[in-house]
Amino acid sequence: MKKLTVFALAVIMTLSFASLSFALKKDVEFPAVGDEGKVVFSHENHTEKKGFKCPDCHPGLFKMKKGGDKLTMADMEAGKNCGACHNGEKAFAVKSPDSCPKCHVK
Repeated sequence: MKKLTVFALAVIMTLSFASLSFALKKDVEFPAVGDEGKVVFSHENHTEKKGFKCPDCHPGLFKMKKGGDKLTMADMEAGKNCGACHNGEKAFAVKSPDSCPKCHVK
């Protein structure tokens, strides 16, 4: 009975980690506001390609709940949310007009 319990826990843990890994690859889409195009955030690009870990952004810069954050360009330009990294030093600046098409897709 003990072996079965340990095996069941191991299977549950493996499936949990596998589903978390899959969730990290999921894109998050933010609808267009005004004439700006929608923004598609790629978890895969930020985690697998850039090497960030979940605690680098969650829950400090972003809540874990979809729709939990109201994102505005003014906040980002003030260094909040995406603007914490996209400041022109760590990554391209959200303040730069040349950067708009890097996030906003029309």
